[in-house]
Amino acid sequence: MPKNITFEQAVTRLEEIAELLESEDIALDESIKLYEEGMKMAKVCSERLKEARQKITELSNAEDEDGADSDD
Repeated sequence: MPKNITFEQAVTRLEEIAELLESEDIALDESIKLYEEGMKMAKVCSERLKEARQKITELSNAEDEDGADSDD
């Protein structure tokens, strides 16, 4: 799984995989490979969201600390 894949790229690929898996013309082995790739893309999305939440929390905490200092 590439580390440099963006959240948006992972979501787009997940959408593509979902469409392919819904196709009636797909072989079982290919379905399994696509499912595995989809799980990896879902993990990428989860990690990117976690990173974003952490960054927002850090920024909010820093803003709160800066605001507290200016009240003195």
